[in-house]
Amino acid sequence: MTLLRLFRAASLFLSTLAIGTLAAQPVAAQSILRDAETEAVFREMTRPIIIAAGLDPRNVEIIIVHDKEINAFVAGGQVVFINSGLITAADNANQVQGVVAHELGHMAGGHAVFGDQGARGAYAIMLLSLILGAAAIAAGGGEAGAGILGAGQRAAEGKYLAFSRTQEATADAAGVKYLDAAHISGRGSIAFFKKLQNQEYRFYQSHSDEQSYNQTHPLTNDRITFLSDQYPHSSAWDTKTDPALEAKFQRVKAKLAGFVNDPDQTLRDYPESNHGLPAHYARAYAYHRSAYPAKALSEADALLAAAPHDPYFQELKGQILLESGKAREALPVLREAVRTTEAQPLIAATFGHALVETEDRTQYPEALRILRAAVNKDRENPDAWYSLGVIYDRMGDIPRAALCTAESAQMAQRWPVALRNAQIAYAGLPQGSPDSLRAQDIELIAKNELEKSKKHKH
Repeated sequence: MTLLRLFRAASLFLSTLAIGTLAAQPVAAQSILRDAETEAVFREMTRPIIIAAGLDPRNVEIIIVHDKEINAFVAGGQVVFINSGLITAADNANQVQGVVAHELGHMAGGHAVFGDQGARGAYAIMLLSLILGAAAIAAGGGEAGAGILGAGQRAAEGKYLAFSRTQEATADAAGVKYLDAAHISGRGSIAFFKKLQNQEYRFYQSHSDEQSYNQTHPLTNDRITFLSDQYPHSSAWDTKTDPALEAKFQRVKAKLAGFVNDPDQTLRDYPESNHGLPAHYARAYAYHRSAYPAKALSEADALLAAAPHDPYFQELKGQILLESGKAREALPVLREAVRTTEAQPLIAATFGHALVETEDRTQYPEALRILRAAVNKDRENPDAWYSLGVIYDRMGDIPRAALCTAESAQMAQRWPVALRNAQIAYAGLPQGSPDSLRAQDIELIAKNELEKSKKHKH
């Protein structure tokens, strides 16, 4: 599956930001970008840092959020969320590694878990000011009451933001430690902060110096000063990024830019005079998004001419053909990509979808086998569940088709659809079977979510 797919929504609580904000705040439901190549590259880039942080790489997820803001954050659990805008803004892999090291500092420090301590302290101050202010107003002191309320609000905000700034400084220090242990240079971290500094100056140019305290994070200049003092002492300061890893990063950065940026912008950044692999990648996506399939295929063929057996280039060509209505033509390259990657689940799901789209019933047994294996390896793929549901429906297995729909709906938090289909599946599946138990689980989850939704409305 390539970046031409947007996946599950994430309702998250923002605990860290690359650029300061006035307060931590809920993040709206966001689309998650998933891509086999990108996930593999980010695993390679971050593995040594995760180990240095004392965490198990098998348990830490790096998830890319479809958002143009330059931002990265943790939100509980062992997950680092990185906005697409941060990746496209980064010049190189080392800059992103610096950001990840900082976020792992938050994770290892439990900042998302303990962040409510600062909120509770601020809430206590606010509550006290409300009581005192209301009492003053009731006693006829309107101005005094208003003053108490205003002072209480400022004090509460100051307490919370001071707490948050301390967490940021702690995460910066942890990031220095992790990069040093992983023998990765901190040059990229400093360079990225300098990039952010220009944006911060523009954002806060109308604010006075005393208002700078009201930023969630320490001023970028202060952080650069701290990091510039710390990183040169690391034995890894002059370590260069592996050229092969950097080349992989530039590929996935270009792929991502081709998907998230306006096609005209992509073609300016990667003009046709640029014959590098990243440029061909970016233009393939830009042309595909602009409904120029012939040009998109030409760029994919240029990639394959340079590396005929690259599974990600094969996957790209296969998906362009598939989404241009040429499912049967897509099968050979997608089958080869599946074979080369040992059935990587996102790529296998695309191949399974192509088999379904041929509408050739003789292809259905292979599609069923491929898609079932794909969801067993990676359950967080609504497209795979949808295609598998189509196969079950066409084969007359309505209960399992309903279960697939329930799985997909649950990921999208479409609780009424998930509940209805889970009930259909449970009623038609053999009682006590793994599938019936799964249907029952989804039914209970959906009911609980719908109940919570009703309570919030009241």
